[in-house]
Amino acid sequence: MLKLGLQLYTVREQMEQDFEGTLKAVAELGYKGVEFHDFFGYSSVEVKKLLDENGLVAIGTHTQYQSMLEDLDSIIIYNKEIGNKYIIVPYLSEEQRKWDEVFANLKVLGEKCKEQDMVLLYHNHDFEFTESYGEGKTVFDAMYEEVPASLLEVEMDTCWVYFAGYDPVEYIHKYAGRLPIIHWKDVKKLEDGSPQTVSFGQGEVNLAAIAEAANEVGAEWIVVEQDVCQNLPLESIATSMEWIKNYAKNGGLINV
Repeated sequence: MLKLGLQLYTVREQMEQDFEGTLKAVAELGYKGVEFHDFFGYSSVEVKKLLDENGLVAIGTHTQYQSMLEDLDSIIIYNKEIGNKYIIVPYLSEEQRKWDEVFANLKVLGEKCKEQDMVLLYHNHDFEFTESYGEGKTVFDAMYEEVPASLLEVEMDTCWVYFAGYDPVEYIHKYAGRLPIIHWKDVKKLEDGSPQTVSFGQGEVNLAAIAEAANEVGAEWIVVEQDVCQNLPLESIATSMEWIKNYAKNGGLINV
């Protein structure tokens, strides 16, 4: 059964203003784990204590690609100390998207993680699907062909797969066995074609189908994320949690 987490980027301003109180609020809403994107100056000892006090698990950490290239050893030490084994590349700037170089670096980073009993993952946006590599392949597919599963696993952001015009359920099944964490979020396409991330049930994504597919392929965590909230972020994730609890009540296989 899927475990439910939150990517704390959703509540980034609240985390910066009140790190401890925000973690407590997230736990009280019923999220079982959290994925970090910043530790806001807190030591690993302090973070682990706060996680334990709130009954939360560190699911993974979104870590800037350049930081990994410069100082992966320190990153690994910190994450081990908070009980996290998943180090995740969150995003690449346009300047960083030199794909041959990226794939080579991911192999090196993945090998270093593996040596330390850690796991490297890559979190996609839409550009990995809209940009091509080689003969008619998406960058997304090329990446996971070029870098072996032993060195790089998939953190599939299903919302961005959908927004790029692909079927997230199909892609979940395509990468079965390589998907420990799946990002779960809803989106609306605005009239100008841009995305607006929304609370669960307010957009176009078939959220239930994604959760079912995640269960079928044996994903461990399904992680709620909302890039931009139209109201207070804690209210947005509370609304999403209401949808999730209703989904679970009606037979959805998710631990809430």
